[in-house]
Amino acid sequence: MASCHLCGQESPFISSFLGVCRTCLLERFPSAQEWVMEAHSRARKVFGLPAQPPRDDDGLSCSLCINQCQVGEGKVGYCGVRRNKQGRWEMNQAKIGFFSAYLDPLPTNCVADWVCPGGSSAGYPQFSYTPGAEWGYSNLAVFFHSCTFDCLYCQNWHFRESLDFSEAQTTDSLVRMIDERTSCVCYFGGDPASQLPFAIKASREALKENRQKILRICWETNGSFNPRLAETLAKLALDSGGCLKIDLKAWYEEINLALCGVSNKWTLNNFRLLAEFIPLRPNPPLLIASTLLVPGYIDEEEVGRIAQFIAEINPEIPYSLLAFHPQFMLKDLPPTPRVLAEKCYKAARRAGLRQIHLGNIHLLQ
Repeated sequence: MASCHLCGQESPFISSFLGVCRTCLLERFPSAQEWVMEAHSRARKVFGLPAQPPRDDDGLSCSLCINQCQVGEGKVGYCGVRRNKQGRWEMNQAKIGFFSAYLDPLPTNCVADWVCPGGSSAGYPQFSYTPGAEWGYSNLAVFFHSCTFDCLYCQNWHFRESLDFSEAQTTDSLVRMIDERTSCVCYFGGDPASQLPFAIKASREALKENRQKILRICWETNGSFNPRLAETLAKLALDSGGCLKIDLKAWYEEINLALCGVSNKWTLNNFRLLAEFIPLRPNPPLLIASTLLVPGYIDEEEVGRIAQFIAEINPEIPYSLLAFHPQFMLKDLPPTPRVLAEKCYKAARRAGLRQIHLGNIHLLQ
């Protein structure tokens, strides 16, 4: 059981690593910010990553995500892969990617599997090979070894242990992994936001090489990418039958900053932009939202606010609530209590959403 450094409250739902409770984050953030920044600095120092987005006056400017880094000579951006080497980016962002990929048999553990063509009847026959889950087919899962956020509960944090630039690969190497039984490509991570030029180029090449078959392009992201790229991502998904899975990690910016180190302003804005494309292809759903139910920090109020935001845009947007498993720097928090998941589900329903899903229910306690 940890205590809050500001109010002294003790609770199993306060992270000892973060050291501040939800109430103080919302009501006393100027005081809490010191603890928040110190926690993220510690989490990133282990991997040699900058504590904050760099702002070097003579650095190279990167506009790919909300962090808008200015990267000095010999340094890396907040994401860990945009490196300034003698005044130029070390990797050609459109030709070289830092990722690992594998063929994952469908149906798979995807945030959208309950509404996407790979795991449901959606999109058949134009965008799916079967009238139900695509048994016998595969998803090319592309895991990017970089991220624009710094989530203290990251479930895939191990990629930070192998930030080796010698392992970078080309778009051709990725496209060659697609075989006759591959029906979708999903970019996730980490997060694709910091490597979108590569992902966009690879997607276009893959669709060109496989124009005679179904090949859906899907994105799973924190939504922090440059808004200028929203239309491009939407069209790649639209035309191919894919979807955009946006992780709405929090509603209040203070909570997003505490848990993820970065503001959620661009995420919410990009969600609105992407929703404008929904009428162009109602089935399968283009846009799916998800939220991880982090005990003590993401509660029914937070989910209710997020759900209201989504419902006001379009109440048919699918929303997945995901159970939390203690991981990375928040290992001292418990798994999501079943009672919390039920309260959050009801809050999303009250907000007006019509498609709500509880994921990872085996983790509920």
